[in-house]
This record gives sequence, structure tokens and C-alpha cells, in this order.
Amino acid sequence: MPDDRPIRLLLSGELSFGPGKAELLEKIDALGSLQAAAGEMEMSYMKAWKMVKGLNERFREPLVSLQRGGKEQGGAALTDTGRKVLALYHEAVAAAEKASSPVLRKMRRLLAGDETNSSS
Repeated sequence: MPDDRPIRLLLSGELSFGPGKAELLEKIDALGSLQAAAGEMEMSYMKAWKMVKGLNERFREPLVSLQRGGKEQGGAALTDTGRKVLALYHEAVAAAEKASSPVLRKMRRLLAGDETNSSS
């Protein structure tokens, strides 16, 4: 389930982990298929596959186990490491939301009451 306030974690170099990758892992976990997960996200299978391949290469252990073989023998599943990374991401999002809540309240008080009447 995507977050309303997406937070992207910069892990190393250009490697980041954000709401898109989290949603892909969640859908793989729920559906047991990379193709089905990609379809539900309206993402091409190739893009989803490259995302998973990149994650699997950058972590010490794979996050997703892929089984080739088409509709009947194929499938995908999160590994224990994949579940741990996903849980840590959600933990980081919750901590960031909690920490930023007072600042967001202050910023929201500075918003115009009716944005349709504000001048450009």
C-alpha cells in the first residue's frame, strides 16, 4: 500500500529505497508473482524485473526469490531479508513522519485558506 507522504531512503551511492520499491515488494509478497505485481502497479514486467534484479544485486542477500517457468511453475517470493528490508523501510517512514509532524503543522498554518483565490 503506497504511502501518502512518500519518503525515499538514500542507502548508498545512487541506491535508494522508496515507496515504489516498497509497493513492488509488498505486491510480490501478496501475489507470489512478479508479473502480477507489475500488472497491478501498471508497470512493465521488464521494469519490475530490473528493479528486483538491481535490489538483489545491491544487498548482501537477495530480497526476492524468482522462480522461472511460466504461469504454472514460475513465481516470486520475498526472502527473509526482503521482509526485513520492507519492515525497516516502514519503520523509517513512521519515525520520519513522527519527527516531522510538528514542523508540518507549523508549515500548514502558513498555507492560504483557499488556494483558488490566491494569486499566481
